[in-house]
Amino acid sequence: MAKYKITFKKSVAKDLRNIPNQDVQRILKRIDLLAEDPRADGCIKLSGYERYRVRQGLYRILYEIEDDRLIVHVVKLGHRSSVYEGN
Repeated sequence: MAKYKITFKKSVAKDLRNIPNQDVQRILKRIDLLAEDPRADGCIKLSGYERYRVRQGLYRILYEIEDDRLIVHVVKLGHRSSVYEGN
């Protein structure tokens, strides 16, 4: 299986600033794993969107997959209580 390229929406950098440093390291490792298999165990498709989410502790990583171009585009990161607001 080919490896996917990871891209980030500009607002993801702002999302990362609001997360404690030790959790940021785990989140970034989880994002790296998405390059290997973006639909791995724990991946759930969001209803009403062409987006997926994966859990990392109390945080959620929302992303889109472009299979034809082998791209995983991370669109939002956040605490599970507020990450889905405004989608």
